[in-house]
Amino acid sequence: MSFFKKFFTKDKEQELDAGLEKTKTSIFGQITKAVAGKSKVDEEFLDDLEQILISSDVGLDTTVKIIDKLEEKVAADKYLNTNELNEILKNVIISILSENNTVDIEDFNPPAEHKPYVLLVVGVNGVGKTTTIGKLTHQLMKMGKSVVLGAGDTFRAAAVDQLKIWADRTGAYFYSKGMNTDPAAVAYETVQFAQNMELDVAIIDTAGRLHTKKHLMDELTKIKKSIDKKYPGAPHDVLLVLDATTGQNAIEQAKRFTEATDVTAIALTKLDGTAKGGVVLGISDQFKIPIKYIGIGEGIDQLQVFNKRAFVESLFK
Repeated sequence: MSFFKKFFTKDKEQELDAGLEKTKTSIFGQITKAVAGKSKVDEEFLDDLEQILISSDVGLDTTVKIIDKLEEKVAADKYLNTNELNEILKNVIISILSENNTVDIEDFNPPAEHKPYVLLVVGVNGVGKTTTIGKLTHQLMKMGKSVVLGAGDTFRAAAVDQLKIWADRTGAYFYSKGMNTDPAAVAYETVQFAQNMELDVAIIDTAGRLHTKKHLMDELTKIKKSIDKKYPGAPHDVLLVLDATTGQNAIEQAKRFTEATDVTAIALTKLDGTAKGGVVLGISDQFKIPIKYIGIGEGIDQLQVFNKRAFVESLFK
C-alpha cells in the first residue's frame, strides 16, 4: 500500500497540494532552480539554499541545521544528480520534523482512553483560533463524536458569538456563562457539562490577548487548575493556534505561549495564503512541539491532520 493511499484520499492529496502552492512556488521553486544543472553540492548551492530558506521564514538556526545535515549526508559523495539531491533534502527536512515527536496519524479521532477528551485552545486574536475550533468540531462530528464548545473567551463579545455560530453550524453543544465572567469557571463547568452528558469531546476557547507574560501565565494556569480540579489529568492537550502568514511573528507568539503554559500541540492556519510556509519548519524545530493540524483553505473541510511526510512530499512535487 502506497504512502498516500494509506494516509490520504486523492481529494485530500490534491487539496494539500493546492493549499501549499504559494510556498511550493516560492521556496521549493527556488530550490529546484538552484539544484538544476548541479552535479555536486558546492558552496554556491549552499549559499543559495541558505538565502532561500531564511527568506521563507524557516529561521536562521533551523536553516543552519538543514545545511549542516545536508553536508553530512553528501560528505561521502558530493557528486549527485538533481533527483538524488532532492531526495536527500526531503529526508533532511522530514528528520527535522520528526524531532518534535509529530506522529503521522490518519484522522481526527481523539484518544480513546479519555472521555471526555478535553482540549484547551490558546492563541492571539486574529490567528483563526475560533475557525480552527469550528473546523475541528466539524471533523469530529462527521466521525460521530459528541462535542461541546466552551466559550472561555469572556472578554470579547464577538468571541462568544462566533463560537456559538460554529456550535450551531456543526451541531455541537455550546456552553457559555456570558460576557465578563470568570474563564476558569466556564472551563470547569464546560467539563462538568461534558461529563454529565457523557460527551466524547470538550473544546474550550480562551482569550486571545497578549498583555504581559505574567498576566497570560496567571490566567492560563488558573484555567488549567480549574479543569484539573473537575477532571484530574485534564486538559489532555493544549493546542496553540498560529497564523502561518505572520512568519517570524508566529514564532514570537509560540515563544510567549510556551513560556506561559504547557503547550502540547500546534495548529498552523492560513498556509494557503502565504509563500512563507517555511515557518512550519522553524516552529517545529525551535519548540519541539508536535504540529497536529494545518489550515489550507477557508472551507469547513479544509483543516487537515498534519503529516510530515505528506507535507514534504507535496512541497517537492
